[in-house]
Amino acid sequence: MARIVMKFGGTSVADLDRIRNVAARVKREVDAGNEVAVVVSAMAGTTNQLVKWCQELSLLHDAREYDTVVATGEQVTIGLLAIALQTIGVDARSWQGWQIPIRTDDAHGKARVEEIDGQVLIGRMAMGQVPVVAGFQGVGPDNRVTTLGRGGSDLSAVAIAAAVKADRCDIYTDVDGIYTTDPRIVPRARKLPAVAYEEMLELASVGAKVLQTRSVELAMKQRVRIQVLSSFEDKPGEPLPGSLVVDEDEIVEQPLVTGVAYSRDEAKVTLRRVPDKPGIAALVFGPLSAANVNVDMIVQNLGADGTTDMTFTVGKADLPRARDVLEKFRPEINFEAMVTDPEVAKISIVGIGMRSHAGVAATMFKALAEKGINIQVISTSEIKTSVLVGAEYTELAVRALHSAYGLDAEG
Repeated sequence: MARIVMKFGGTSVADLDRIRNVAARVKREVDAGNEVAVVVSAMAGTTNQLVKWCQELSLLHDAREYDTVVATGEQVTIGLLAIALQTIGVDARSWQGWQIPIRTDDAHGKARVEEIDGQVLIGRMAMGQVPVVAGFQGVGPDNRVTTLGRGGSDLSAVAIAAAVKADRCDIYTDVDGIYTTDPRIVPRARKLPAVAYEEMLELASVGAKVLQTRSVELAMKQRVRIQVLSSFEDKPGEPLPGSLVVDEDEIVEQPLVTGVAYSRDEAKVTLRRVPDKPGIAALVFGPLSAANVNVDMIVQNLGADGTTDMTFTVGKADLPRARDVLEKFRPEINFEAMVTDPEVAKISIVGIGMRSHAGVAATMFKALAEKGINIQVISTSEIKTSVLVGAEYTELAVRALHSAYGLDAEG
């Protein structure tokens, strides 16, 4: 007998037929003698509509009221799935984040999970009941509903798996595993049988949509084994068909580059003629941090005449807030002009093998140059190199790099 947390994304619960399909999958695990908890997202498209309504009323809306609105999508799904399970003879009960409770900080819209007491859920599972938990939501210090950011149901699932000491956290989605890149862009992309936590963390952080970044971060910290598999491939009784996210020492063969990721959710901000003096970076990025605007790639040009240009990227959705914050602090920062460009894309290569091989980045730059793609910003880490390019070059860049590193499947 195993204890398993099963998480189903929005496409997996998009309509009543798919919810019935999810219920049948859960029942199979229960019938096999496993203890099961389920975490679900809102039905496909629901959260986007809720977010759109908030943005149409005000781009700079109150984040607490935003959470009140967008958290409702998961409440519908848990109730429907609990009913579907009960209909086929499975004892099930729905749970919202505040009922468990999933305690978070007060960073509304991007809250971080601080504590989950898993004893109630463990007790219910021991009784043979299936808890159906609303992903994406928790409760803040002031007992107001919080949400965990886009893709936050993955984080909910991993956090609950850690809290109940699950043997595995199965993430069901509309793809059947983790690929070397997006198969929609590169049809010859290959499915990876296993990926190390660190690689998956980098892939998720630079645009791979399979898992949310913070869910991988938590899984690595708590050593939660994750499996990514499809909701739509029904092969009961066969070996698990997905991709595992595990410790590095479980990976038998470590390729030079594991995958190519991209993100179109970036926006570039350049501050012209910023005073070139100690403390200026703190004046720029401190207020952005206080406003919960995440900054990614940063480049500061060589100073001249006592000033410098500073370029960085933020999430495209955060661009209006970033502009507003920087304009408010313009007198303190004393920049001459602010130029923004939302039509950019971040392209990244990731691989543990990059640690021990020279020339990996040079191959990337050569492959892009041969396609006539200009690099605007470069960022590196031990197992990742990212570049910022014009958004119109996204697909061309991904295909070129996938081939340059020999990731194309044969045939």
